[in-house]
Formats: sequence, C-alpha cells, structure tokens
Amino acid sequence: MIKPTLAAALTFAALAAQFPAQAAEPVIGLITKTETNPFFVKMKEGASAEAKAKGAKLLSGAGKTDGDNAGQVAAMENMIAAGAKTILITPSDAKAIIPAIKKAQEKGVMVIALDSPTDPQSATDALFATDNYKAGVLIGEYAKAAMAGKPVKIATLDLFPGHPVGAQRHNGFLQGFGLKSNDAKNNELARPAEVVCMADSFGDRAKGQTAMENCLQKNPDINLVYTINEPAAAGAFNALQKSGKDKNVMIVSVDGGCDGIKDVTAGKIAATSQQYPLKMAAMGVAAGVDYATTGKKVSGYTDTGVTLIAAKPVAGIDSKDTKVGTDLCWGKK
Repeated sequence: MIKPTLAAALTFAALAAQFPAQAAEPVIGLITKTETNPFFVKMKEGASAEAKAKGAKLLSGAGKTDGDNAGQVAAMENMIAAGAKTILITPSDAKAIIPAIKKAQEKGVMVIALDSPTDPQSATDALFATDNYKAGVLIGEYAKAAMAGKPVKIATLDLFPGHPVGAQRHNGFLQGFGLKSNDAKNNELARPAEVVCMADSFGDRAKGQTAMENCLQKNPDINLVYTINEPAAAGAFNALQKSGKDKNVMIVSVDGGCDGIKDVTAGKIAATSQQYPLKMAAMGVAAGVDYATTGKKVSGYTDTGVTLIAAKPVAGIDSKDTKVGTDLCWGKK
C-alpha cells in the first residue's frame, strides 16, 4: 500500500477548498387551498419562477377544495418527508392547521403563511399577505361614494364562517361604507340592518351564483353586492343577469385577477381591490432560500400591497383604471 505523503495530502486539501462539494439545492414546499382557483395558479407560477431563479427545488400541493384541512396536512407531512425546510401555505382552516404547523416547526421547518393568516397569526414564522381589511375598506368607500346617498340593500357573498380573510374583507367593506362593523381582529361577520342577505360562496363561481339566486328570492330589491372574490362576483352577475337585474345592481369585489379586471372593464364588477399573489409567493421562496443558506428566519407580517381598480372614477376616491389593473394583475410585470 502506498501511503500519501504530507505534501500530497496538503495539495488535496487545497483543491478541496478551491472546489467545494456542491451544496444540495434548497427544498421549498408550497401548499395552496386548491389547485384550480386562478389566484393560486398564479401563486404557484410565482413560486416556480423564483425557485428556478434561485436554484431551489419547489414541491407543490393543495387541498381538494377550499376548506380541506386534511388535504393540506397530508401535503405538509409529505413535503417534510421529502426534505422541505421551508413550507409556504395558504391555510384553508386557520385554526385546525396549527398542530401540523407546530410539528413542522419542531423539526426545524420554517413555515410562512401566504395570503391567509392562521388564527392566531403568530402560529407561523411569518405572513406575506394583502391587508385584507384595507382591501375591504377600499371597495366599501368606493361603493359608498358611487351610491351617492341612495339607500342600500346589501347582499354579501362571503367565504365560509370563521376564516380570517373572509371576515376581514367583509368587515372592512362595511367599515369603508360607513356601516356598523367589527375591527380587523374580529373573525365574526358583522351584519348591520342594511345587509339583507348573507351567504357563503366558498369563493366559487357556481356557488356564488346559487348564493345570489337565493338572496334575490329573499329580497328582490338588493342593489349592492359585496363578494369575497371575483369568481363569486362572476357567479353573482350571472344570477343578476338571468333575473334581469344586472343593470340596477352594483357589485364590488376583491382580488384583481386578470379575468376579474376584464369583468371590471366589461362593467360586470364596478370596482375591485387588487392584490399580488405572485409577489407573495416569490418573497416566500426567497425567504426559504435565505433560511437554507444562512439559517436566518423571517418573522412578522409583510404587507404585499393592495390597489383599488375601478372602471369609472368617483370623486374623492383614489383609484386606478383597468389599464393599470391589467398591467399589474396579480403581480404580472
């Protein structure tokens, strides 16, 4: 056997230092509420692009429907088993997901909520999201000014009970309109007398249409509709159109997706608060790569912005037109 000389050993060490072994690519998981909602499709696009740019591996998963906590828990467990050290999640159930998050954190996984906070918000390491209460306030203020003092009978097509995003948008809308409401920390839906119908749409077009049809049966004089998102707004418009009431009812919504902005342009939605899921996802991936390389975790809440988009400007209300909305829809540059 030939023993290596000291000089040879030193030479090998020098070469090893010059050409270190390549570090394993960071593994980051993204768990959305569903795979089909355009909002989450765009979020996945943003995460995928950022992961490719940063040299990270992205794992993706989702619940079968909005509210499918078990599906999200299973996705989280699978991602941890596959080596994910950061998981980005839009929680379907703000409370029920917390035990799974704690288990992940105990294994050294950083968990960042995107778009939707947990309840309490502090259960995740960080939150990158729209100020959903502000998003509601903006469309409430617009509707108030556009109605110009006309008495209102309001229908709200909400998400489902107890979800922070649904509550913040709903209560923010009422606050912006100047009606009795709850603050941003309260997950109960306020119902002042002007709200004559409240229904859960689950953010879904078909369910939104059914909800609007039911509301019209209860009160055919509804003249203002708030919806949790633009798919629900599209469903509401279909119901109004079928009943011949689409010309006399104002719809306001939240999301600012590319299809939603088309509906604003077409006059189906009067105004929407635009948010930026692509930006949320890209920031989450960047934070995950930083954690993998430096061990530094992000913390607290980062506001990813919101813009009021309206087809027709109203005096005293700061809004952008649909061209701007199209140029920026969901973070597209």
